[in-house]
Amino acid sequence: MLNLSGGVVIVGKGWTDDGAVHEVHSLKRRATTATRPVPIPPQFVRMLRAHFERLGTAPDGRLFRNLADNYVDAAAYGLMWARSRKYVLTRVELACGLAKRPYDLRRAGISFRLYSGGDLAECARREGQGIEVLSRHHAKFLDGVREQANRLIEQSMEEWG
Repeated sequence: MLNLSGGVVIVGKGWTDDGAVHEVHSLKRRATTATRPVPIPPQFVRMLRAHFERLGTAPDGRLFRNLADNYVDAAAYGLMWARSRKYVLTRVELACGLAKRPYDLRRAGISFRLYSGGDLAECARREGQGIEVLSRHHAKFLDGVREQANRLIEQSMEEWG
């Protein structure tokens, strides 16, 4: 379980009161001290624990940081993302723009949970969105949902015997 408490926005030195490049924000539409629990799969827990054991955290508790314990620059994320895509994706996947931006993983995760038969309301809660937003922006990207729905219905009918 991850307990999300906020995020960091890159705004540039000219847009902050203290001249910092980043601004730390609380969760959208929530109290400053609010957190949002997000269940994560065991495989991801193992990956995060291995990362933590190997590299520790920044003094403020952040798991991901640069060599100087500062926030990772957006350009560095983009560079590593582009290199990683070339390493793991096929030519066809690269050409069609699969996972072109790190943010695309969020949509892929939502689509995967919906395709797996996840409850729409629970998927929306985990994403911190409303059902209408989730349906409008994510559900339309699903492929093969009819077959998956049929399998889930058959499985449920067998369980009810």
